[in-house]
Amino acid sequence: MEDITVEDLKSRLDNNEKFVFLDVREEWEYEDDNLGAKNIPLADLPTRLEELEDYKDTEIVVHCRSGARSMNAKKFLETKGFSKVRNTTGGILAYRNL
Repeated sequence: MEDITVEDLKSRLDNNEKFVFLDVREEWEYEDDNLGAKNIPLADLPTRLEELEDYKDTEIVVHCRSGARSMNAKKFLETKGFSKVRNTTGGILAYRNL
């Protein structure tokens, strides 16, 4: 699936739209600044994949600090059969500049 902009993400969050929201930053980063997403650090994703198994055909929006880790998470999830994964371009840094 195509990536999502921070503007689109903010609009969807403001409108309480339904999607799985995943933050792949480290726990300390998440604690400092989070948008309400489920936190699974990128390094932990392979061992915590079962937490997402029910969402293989559901839209998953992934974000991180700048968009690099979330892009890696998107690619990893796609290799595991997740068909609707979207990366947030620019990450939380871009989101906070809205």
